[in-house]
Amino acid sequence: MGSSAYLLVLTILTVIAEVFSDSVALTLDGTSVTEWRGYFKREHAVIKPYIGNGMTIPNWDIFGSTMVSSQQVRLTADVQSRRGALWNKIPIQSRDWELQVSFRVHGSTGDLFGDGFAIWYVQEPNVLGDVFGSKDFFRGLAVFLDTYSNHNGAHKHGHPYISGMISNGSVGYDHDRDGTHTQLGGEHTGCEAKFRNKDHETQILIRYVGDKLSIFKDVDNQGVWKNCMSVEGVRLPTGYYLGISAATGDLSDNHDILGVKLFEQEYARVEREGEGDRQQIEPQADFVATPRDHAEDPRPSKLGYIGLFVLVLVGIIVIVGLLFFGAAFIHHRNERSRKRFY
Repeated sequence: MGSSAYLLVLTILTVIAEVFSDSVALTLDGTSVTEWRGYFKREHAVIKPYIGNGMTIPNWDIFGSTMVSSQQVRLTADVQSRRGALWNKIPIQSRDWELQVSFRVHGSTGDLFGDGFAIWYVQEPNVLGDVFGSKDFFRGLAVFLDTYSNHNGAHKHGHPYISGMISNGSVGYDHDRDGTHTQLGGEHTGCEAKFRNKDHETQILIRYVGDKLSIFKDVDNQGVWKNCMSVEGVRLPTGYYLGISAATGDLSDNHDILGVKLFEQEYARVEREGEGDRQQIEPQADFVATPRDHAEDPRPSKLGYIGLFVLVLVGIIVIVGLLFFGAAFIHHRNERSRKRFY
C-alpha cells in the first residue's frame, strides 16, 4: 500500500472513530445505576467498611477537616470555614475509564448553604486550596458540584449545579463567576441537580472514553442514570490522580462521600500523531467557554444587613420629616398670606 493510500485509510478510520466515539455513552441515559461496565479497579475504590488500620483508608490519604467513620467519609461538617479532601495514592494508568461516586450533601439550614465539592483527576494531588477545598491552577480535569451561586450575572441556571473544567495549569477557576468563564463545553454546558438534603444516596457517573467526557446523575433515587452533559475533544494524560474535596465558607453543609468505584474501559481507537505516549500530552479541550477577563463585583456594604436596614429606616424617617415640615411651612405661609388680605 502506497503512502498516499495509507494516509487516506488512516484519515477515514480517524473520522469514523470520531463520529462513533464512545457510542456506549449515547445509550447510558435511562440505564440502571447498578449496571457496571469494564474492569473494576479496586486500588481506586472507596467502599464500606471505609476504615483500615487505625483511621486510614487503604490506598487513600485524607486531608484537612476530613473525618472517616463506618458510615461515611465526611469531607466537611456543617461548620463554617472548613476544607477537606480525599486523595488516591495510586495514579490512574487507564486511558479510558468510568467513575461512579455516591455522596450526600446535607445541613441544618434551609435556603442558605454552601459551598459544594469537586471531583478531581489532576497531576498534583494532596494540596488544599481555595477551589472547593483544592488547588487552583491545576493540571487536569475538575468536575464541580456547586451548591451556592456566587453571582446573579451572565448565567441563568439554578444551584446546585454540575459543570466541568479542563486546565493545563495556566487557567484559574473564577469563583466569583461560578466558573462560567472557563466552563468545559461552553458557558451553558452542565446541569442543575437538586441533590441536597435527600434521604437517600445521590450519585454521579463520570465517563471518559475515546476523548469524550460524559456526566450522568441519579439524584432522585430513581435507580437510573440521567444525562447531564457530554463534550467531545477532551484530551487527558494518563498517570494523574483521583481526588475529592469540599469546602465551606460563611455558609456550610455536611459533604459526605459514601462510595467511589472506578472501572477501566475497553475502546478501539486510531492513534493521533504524537499521542502514542498519553502521559506526555497536555490536558486540553476543544470546546470551552469563551475566555473573559475577571470583573469585580461591587463591594458589599460594611454595615451588614442590620446596619443597612437601620440606614434605610433613618433615611425614610428623614424624608418623611422633611415632607411634613415642608407641608407645615407651606400651610403656615398660606395662612399668613390669607390674613394679609383681610
